Amino acid sequence: MSDKELKNGSPPYLAHNEKHGSNSPPLKEEFGPDPTRRVSVAMNIVENPLTRTSREQTVVDAEAFCNANEMGEHAALFGRAALVARDGYKNVPGLSEDERTALEYEHGHKWHGPKMLWYSIGLCAVGAATQGWDQTGSNGANLSFPEEFGIAGGGRDAWIVGLVNSIIFLTAGLIGAFITDPLNKYLGRRGEIFLTAACLTATPIGSAFAQSWQQLFAARFVMGIGIGAKNATVPIYSAEMAPARVRGALVMFWQLWVVAGIFLGFAANVILGSAFIPSFVLMLGIWFCPESPRWLMKNRKNAQGFKSMNTLRAHPIIGARDYYYSYVLYQEELAIARGDSYFSRMRDIFTVPRIRRANYGASTVMLAQQMCGINIISFYSSTIFRDVGYTATQALYASLGYGAIQVVFTIPTLFLIDTQGRRKLCLITFPLMCIFLLAAGLSLLNKSGSQGAQIGPVVLFVYLFTIMYSLGEGPVAFQYSAEVFPTIQREQGMAWVVAINNTFAGILGLTFPRMTEVMTPTGAFGFYAGLNLIAWGMIFCFVRETKQITLEEIDQVFSIPTKVFLAYETKQWLPWFIKRYVFFNKSAERPPPLLEKAQVDGII
Repeated sequence: MSDKELKNGSPPYLAHNEKHGSNSPPLKEEFGPDPTRRVSVAMNIVENPLTRTSREQTVVDAEAFCNANEMGEHAALFGRAALVARDGYKNVPGLSEDERTALEYEHGHKWHGPKMLWYSIGLCAVGAATQGWDQTGSNGANLSFPEEFGIAGGGRDAWIVGLVNSIIFLTAGLIGAFITDPLNKYLGRRGEIFLTAACLTATPIGSAFAQSWQQLFAARFVMGIGIGAKNATVPIYSAEMAPARVRGALVMFWQLWVVAGIFLGFAANVILGSAFIPSFVLMLGIWFCPESPRWLMKNRKNAQGFKSMNTLRAHPIIGARDYYYSYVLYQEELAIARGDSYFSRMRDIFTVPRIRRANYGASTVMLAQQMCGINIISFYSSTIFRDVGYTATQALYASLGYGAIQVVFTIPTLFLIDTQGRRKLCLITFPLMCIFLLAAGLSLLNKSGSQGAQIGPVVLFVYLFTIMYSLGEGPVAFQYSAEVFPTIQREQGMAWVVAINNTFAGILGLTFPRMTEVMTPTGAFGFYAGLNLIAWGMIFCFVRETKQITLEEIDQVFSIPTKVFLAYETKQWLPWFIKRYVFFNKSAERPPPLLEKAQVDGII
């Protein structure tokens, strides 16, 4: 295939799928026995579908789109915006001075955006604090409620304590996540967020008045349903509003505020009890946000969708460019959609190859968040620190330090996630997490010397483990999952992976008290240290890079067959990595990327 054909026609994998079907063997018949070298050259451009037609036709199509959607007054604007999306602003004549200035400023200032964008993203981030606050509320409560409710013994009592701690996550995963789609369908993103925020405002207050473990269990049962539905929607809402160039950082505010909620929750354990605060702020503030432009597009409300997008971009030419380009790529998704019902779209995430590959990646990072063992610290750090010699008050302050570290070391990832990428951060940090968690477990064996000599290494290695988590898996899990699914299946895909994440969080919370009895704390830490290495291998195999490309362009990342992706990673990328960073061979030539975004002058 010539360079001209590659630029103007369909990508090779699309042509292959059209000819052989999406389930056919991946490209070997057409590209020879070793497809990876050919693919890394011929399949390395994310295609812009607007380049398939002439500039004149592009303008005509954009104007027709406006006229068909009661936006005739914006037809000329969309014609110019379509050309900007196609060729970059430097190559488009007819732009006004104001439009050109706005596009030039955007090109050099990637963090530039209107106040409404920052308000909406920030409000969603505050809502994320609910999850962290609720986690640490149970953490601190573990020091008191077992004794208060008469379940402080071992055996059956340990299982009850685990069940009370885990029920939030079990109902979040098994109930809350799966009602996300109907709630979004009938209430929209904003309405669903309001409803779940109201639920999460009421249930912590109910928990505070519980007089038995059964009442506490019931309050947390309902709380979990709200958390699951909220966790599946808020990252989607953020991802659908954010510009591609900084989407990772903006959506990552979710994780930053989850860990901020963890820190504030530990502070509340020390000072006061008020886990309803962030959800109350979210409930009141969400009505001042615009609805998701892509949700409106999906529901055929394009005039409202453009209006919403316009409030989230710094200039109408930018809003029109982003909305129309999203619309064009959304039509590409519709062309291959297999069904529109709830169950057919849920089936698609397992049966449609492109969506299934995205599901592999998202499921991997969500499962890895529980496999790494971070939540044995989030749920039980106060208990762990008390068992190694701290008083109850000292244990709460040590846990407060754990929460503060998560906040501080999540901040650098705001700047790394869109430059270094999601996959790279995880591959670097997981081996280090394994080492530090194992070291923390082994430090628990030291029973001699001063109290400081016994406690210090445990706290140190727990903190180092937490730093690595905050630089990698922590920010990546929900960010990655919210962006990889197509618009049509985004609710189903996110519901599934949130169910995985929360269900396994529940299993962890349920089993860890008993695990420490049977395996000892050192054995439990060693078990999760080993799971870190397994998680690293899963990430290497299934997680693909998505930095700095639009939500719709991600479709092409996952259109590459898994066999081709793994062949490239194992036969080209891994040998180069070993030569370059293990044997320090600086002359080792980096292989061409399997897929990268075209660099068009004037397009960010």
